[in-house]
Formats: sequence, C-alpha cells, structure tokens
Amino acid sequence: MPAPFPDFIPQGVIPACLLPFQEDLSIDRAAYRRHLRDVGGTRGITAITTNAHASEVSSCDPEEQREVMALTMEEIGGRLPVVAGVYADGTMQAVRLARAAAADGASCLLVFPPNILARGHTARPDCLADHVRAIAAATDLPLILFQYALATGLTYPLATLRELAAEMPSIRAIKDGSGDPALAERHVAALGALPRPVNVLSTHSAWLMASLVTGCQGLLSGSGSVIAELHVELFEAVRRGDLAAAQAVNARIRPTAEVFYAEPSFDMHNRMKEALVLLGRLPRAVVRPPLKRLPPAEVARIAQAIDAAGLQPRVDIAAE
Repeated sequence: MPAPFPDFIPQGVIPACLLPFQEDLSIDRAAYRRHLRDVGGTRGITAITTNAHASEVSSCDPEEQREVMALTMEEIGGRLPVVAGVYADGTMQAVRLARAAAADGASCLLVFPPNILARGHTARPDCLADHVRAIAAATDLPLILFQYALATGLTYPLATLRELAAEMPSIRAIKDGSGDPALAERHVAALGALPRPVNVLSTHSAWLMASLVTGCQGLLSGSGSVIAELHVELFEAVRRGDLAAAQAVNARIRPTAEVFYAEPSFDMHNRMKEALVLLGRLPRAVVRPPLKRLPPAEVARIAQAIDAAGLQPRVDIAAE
C-alpha cells in the first residue's frame, strides 16, 4: 500500500511504541491495538515508531514484524505517519525489511546499524555507509539514521553523515543517541547547515531537556510510550523559549528517566512495560527471553517514579 503521508518529514515528538506479549510469549494483538490508540491519541505527536528497540524487534522474526506493521496501519495508519524500524545484521535482510515496510504503508524508515560492525567500524566506515546506500536504493521513503552511542562502536563519523546526506536526498534525519553532549550539539549545527538540512531527533532521554535546547528538531524515544504528553509539553516549551515551563515539565520527567534508564540499560523497555501495567494501560509486563521479569523491589521503584511524575491511569484505556 502507498504511504498515506507521502510528504512526511521526521520532526517533532515521535514516540516509539512497546509490543505487548501474552504469557506464552505470543504477540498480544488486542493489548497492542489499545496501546497504539493510547499513544496515538496524544495531542501534539507527529508520528509513531514501531519495530524498533522499544518493541523488542530483535526478538521478532520478519513475519512477526510484518504482522506488527499490519496491526499498526489498521489501528492508526490513516491518522499518523508510521516510522518502521529496519533492524538486521545483514544488508540483504535489511533491504528486504525496508521493502516490506514500504509495501505495508510505512511513511519513513528508521535504519539501525548492523551489530556485526561494532568491532572496528571506525576503521571501515564504508561498510556502514554501504549498508545505508543499499536501503536507500531499495525504497524512496525518507530515512532516519540511528546514531548509536560512542561506546557501542557504531557511531557514524560526522564526515560520513555529511557524505551520505549529500549523496542521498532520502536521508532526512538522525536519531541522535551518541551519548556525548558536545557531539550532539555539533550534529545539530553541522547537519542543520547542510544545503539539504538533516533534522536531529534526540533520543537522549536521560537528559532530554539539555539535548533539546541545542536546537533539535524533535525527539524519538521509547519513553514516549509512557509519557508522550510530557514529551510534547517539554518540546513545545523549549521551542517557544519558555525556560520556566520547560524546567517544570523536566522536573516531572526526571523521576521516570532515572528509573527507566538505570543500569542495566537493556531493561529500559521492560521497565516501561511495568509502568504501563501500574498505570492500567497494559494487562501484563511480559518480555521475551533473554530478558526477564523485573524483581518486585524494582517495580516498587517504578511505582514511586510514576507517583513523583504525577502520572494517572487512563480510565478509558484501563476499562477496555
């Protein structure tokens, strides 16, 4: 199906949705539909992302990813642009996923770097660049390149980002998770100054306000599956230069950021599921192995953070 938002430019607040599972680890379709309606109904968001880290994409096979896309398009695809993750270690597999997402109605692709390149990527940045080139050649959808943290070894050198942006007009944004405030600020300045500017979307959710004030054109974060309203309020306050309002919203976000992004970081979306259970928005917080359920003491800390943030259950969602 053609993308229903052919002129979509990735900017603004783009939550990354979670993927609920049944106790037998199968996809909970009904709970996912409710989750999409919950997040997708948030005033001020510009798109939603699926088949990304927040939806445990590494644990979903290609057929499940297509099912998730179909459910997403059925539920909200006519109302909001859908950003589809392209997560694969092999370039040929990534190209197939990109083509499938385009055929299923995605308005944009979020391109993950292949983990196989983590050791020594900086010595051969052409490998990652060619991965992007192959995806861009397979579809004309706009691309968001995921800029991983420096510690992962999968960070695009700024020179490579400039080169790719000049070569491929479909590269419209990066999801900046570099983890380096100075580099994040350089991304905003350098990519925004290109003849064909590339937007910077922050995913520095542990220090979101600080990242946004550098001039980011938006944010793309899994915590938007829980606090999309606060993300919108913070982004709007920063954009209009209202420091006091931004600080007030950030004070509410901080307790959730401190629990969601604590170590080990691989449990961040596990914690978000527990938060949604506590808020009555998910029926259970099941994650697929190798992830495991959180201990009760950690769930208690999440409950305290929810209370500190002033979050309330969505009665209409919980009652379904």
